[in-house]
Amino acid sequence: MRVVILFGTEMGTAERAADAIADVLATTHDVAIYDMADFDADDLERDDFHVLVCSTYGSGDLPTTAEPFFDQLDDRLPDLTGLRFAVFGLGDTVYDTTFNRGGEICAEKFAALGAAQVGEHGRHDASGTVRPQDQAREWATRLAIPDLAKA
Repeated sequence: MRVVILFGTEMGTAERAADAIADVLATTHDVAIYDMADFDADDLERDDFHVLVCSTYGSGDLPTTAEPFFDQLDDRLPDLTGLRFAVFGLGDTVYDTTFNRGGEICAEKFAALGAAQVGEHGRHDASGTVRPQDQAREWATRLAIPDLAKA
């Protein structure tokens, strides 16, 4: 099964986390990785499993590279019923009320369009001691990707 990893980043941290997730998942799946800025919402396929890796920027906003993709989702409102996804978000608990908001926005938007979230919502804290790519790698080892052919 193909796994499509989409990352939204401001300074490259989410991209490094996405690469780490891809390294883990590529041992058992066909993996494709894209910057959200380079991915068209019309290319979302129900037969693929999607992993959304997104940082938080500013006052709890999506990072710049994620904005065009989410603008497309808002404009087109595609029916994502049947699509399965997982989320690994990045944030900093210093920003208490907006911690990891970028990942939450991703999950909320996909769910509102009919997609179903799978597994634990990963949440990296930049104030912690664990590197984002290390936590992402560990998170990916626990991700149980459903067999969509049977779903």
